[in-house]
Order: sequence, then structure tokens, then C-alpha cells
Amino acid sequence: MKKYLILLIVVFLSLNSFAQKSLTTAQQEFADLRFGMFIHFNIPTFSTDDWPDPNTPASAFNPTKLDCNQWAEAAKSANMSYGCLTTKHHSGFCLWDTKSTDYNVMNSPVKRDVVREYVNAFRAKGLKVMLYYSILDTHHYLRPGHITQKHVELVKEQIRELFSNYGEITALFIDGWESPWARISYDEIPFEDIYLLIKSLQPNCLIMDLNASKYPSSALFYSDIKSYEQNAGEKMDKEGNQLASMSCLPVNKNWFWKKEFPTSPVKEAAYIVNDNIIPLNKAYCNFILNVAPNQFGLIDDNALKLLSDIGKLWKNNGPVASLAECETPIITSNIAKHKPADSSWSWDMQISDFGNDDDFHSHWESNKNIGKPWYTVDLGIERPFNMVTITEAMKGVQKYRIQYFAQQTWKTIVEGSNQHTVKIHRFDRVWGSKVRVLFDTFTANPTIAELGVYNERR
Repeated sequence: MKKYLILLIVVFLSLNSFAQKSLTTAQQEFADLRFGMFIHFNIPTFSTDDWPDPNTPASAFNPTKLDCNQWAEAAKSANMSYGCLTTKHHSGFCLWDTKSTDYNVMNSPVKRDVVREYVNAFRAKGLKVMLYYSILDTHHYLRPGHITQKHVELVKEQIRELFSNYGEITALFIDGWESPWARISYDEIPFEDIYLLIKSLQPNCLIMDLNASKYPSSALFYSDIKSYEQNAGEKMDKEGNQLASMSCLPVNKNWFWKKEFPTSPVKEAAYIVNDNIIPLNKAYCNFILNVAPNQFGLIDDNALKLLSDIGKLWKNNGPVASLAECETPIITSNIAKHKPADSSWSWDMQISDFGNDDDFHSHWESNKNIGKPWYTVDLGIERPFNMVTITEAMKGVQKYRIQYFAQQTWKTIVEGSNQHTVKIHRFDRVWGSKVRVLFDTFTANPTIAELGVYNERR
């Protein structure tokens, strides 16, 4: 009887650990982790470049003293709470035993599943496990001008493997997607499909697109967590931030190991603690420090000392301040993007085209002489949608209406007074060929950085 009781308890605990949490709970838990280790380790480790030749053979990957336990111990010495490993970087080499491609670690001299060893080592030390995955894949020609349906299936197959075979994954860091340098859109590799696939496999996994910084900082577009890469000049508003966030920085100048790393200066422990961990944590932001293993598969001594020094200066004192519940992330393609736009008289050069050009740094602005401004996007044909977003370039709108055109009639779906810069309105699905915003009261010229129209799955 005791054996059956123990078995039932084990099964219950196992099921409970994967019980679906609210997004706010998962975001809070992410912020509460406070500090973790980014591990850039892949085929670029064995090159002078972070973007090596896409045809670099798998045989180049040969860390002869690979020890993921050393990584985990180093993370614990700094009082980190988790790790995140680059399972596949931009050159397409997979660090796990994948069936999707021969370009993987099992065809290298190592012939060891590095992802498996990493997750086992970190969990053994009580550390949470996160993964990094690049959509851009130069080896498999998953890059602009070459993308086919086979590439979409490749991504899905690799995601299924990572989220089916390695236990609970706290978060996935996605890179090389919808950015000026990668130039792969959320339409070519459909973001909503990939997002929902991950959530179907592991509902509690947080999905963070490292390139979602092009979107406003006050709302979640294509990401469960806001991210800020300091090396790329991305800075978070530490005073005004209200969303669960992540900020990252490497110990050295580069993300992947370089031959000068063992003897070149690393960042100071006091700087990491006092200028990053402490102030960022106060703003709901988790800080992740990149520590790149060398060509032997080990962390260099100078980086190990830095981590130990950090651990002497700082420890995780528990949860950060409570996050407020936020709007569900926008994960669907914007069907208003680049569609013909029109408006009442505009101010100077800020004409209607700038209000739906997929650039939040440009905007349409109403002329100050117009008392009842309006802005319209023509979708071409009647089509379904159930969400509209208005992102102001400058606050000023107080009351507004959102209408859609169907069967030769304008119909009102929203009478809004949302004072946020990003106004998100979800509603029951309607069909229309045009969407119009009427500005009723405002304290400054109405502006639209982006008007979004979406047909999200529910």
C-alpha cells in the first residue's frame, strides 16, 4: 500500500510541476530569478568570428574537456538562479541529438548531447534551465530570399525535439527573427505558429524574442518578456518599466570565446552587482551575464574568479516587487501593415503612410487646424479581425472611436478612452474591408506611430 501511495504522490507532484500557470505568475517567477548565466557555446567557439563560414564542418566542434558541471558550479558560485545555452546559433549547428539535420554535435568528434549534459548539470545544482535558439540559420539557407515551407518545418521539428526531450524549460530566448540584420519576418517563419507550438508542448515556458526591441517598451509585442541587449545600445527605462524584462551583457567584449579571453580584462564584480543586478532587479528586470566556455569546453579562470567575486558581493534575497497583470502578448501578423492609408489633413510631412509602415519611430500626425481628425487603413477586401492596436507617437488622445467598414456601412466596435501610449482593444471577430479611427477629444495633435489590425487565434 505504501508503494502505491508513494507512486501516487510522485505522479501528483510531476503533474503539478507542469500545471499551467497564468502568464503573470510565470513572468513574476522569471523576474524573481533575478540573475543568470548566458552560455554562448557553439561552432563559433572554434572560429575567430561569431558568424563563421556556414560550411564549417561539424568536425570543427571539438571541446576535448567539456564539463557542464563546471559551468553549473560557476553559476552557483555567483548565486545565479539559472542558465541559458545557445542550442543553435546563426550558423545552424545543433548542440543536441537532433534528427532534423546531420549538422549536429553527434557528428562531431565529441559525439555527446551537449544540451542533455547542460540541463542535467544545472538541474543537479538546483538551477533553472533556459534555452537559446536562432531562427536565422545560414548553414541551412534559412535566410532572406531562400525561405521555403521546408524551413518552417525544420524550425517546428527542432522546437518539438527541444521541448519534448529535455524536461521543463523555463524560457526560450529566440534570436535572428524580425530584425534589420536577420531580415526574416514573423510572416515568413510564422510567429504565431511557433509560439502556439511551444505553448502546446510546455504551456509555462516563457518565449522571449531578443529582437522585439523594435516594438514599444510599454506593451508585449511578439514576446512574453521584454529584452534589452546592452551591447546593442538597448536601454531599459528603470524608472518607468512595468513589464517583466531581461537585460544581457557579456563578461568579455564578445559573446563567443576568443583566444585573448584568458588574459584580457573581464568586467568588474562591483559593476555587475551595483550597476546591473541591483538597479535592474528593482525595475522587474532579470539580468543575464554571458560567460563563454573556451575551446576545451571549460570556463576560463579569470571568468571563474569574477563569478566567485560576484557571489561574495550579492545574493538573491527572494522575490522582487509584484508585477501588475498586463495585456496578453500580441503574437499575430498585422494585416494593416503597408496597406493603403488615408487621413484628414496631416501636419507637415507626417502623412498617413507613416502610420502603418511597420516602423514605430515614424508616425502620422494630424494637422492642428483639424477639429475632428480621422485615420483609415484599407484592407482591400472584407476579412476577419478581432483586435486593433493604436500606438501613439506622443500622448494626447483622450477619447476616440474605432470603426470598420462592411456592407457599405461604417460600424463602431470600440468607444475608447485608454490613456496608455499603446491602446490594445480585443473584441469578438468582425469582418471588414477598412478600419478607421475617429479622434473625438485630445490635448495635442493626435498621432499614430502604428495602427495594427489582427485576427488572432482564440
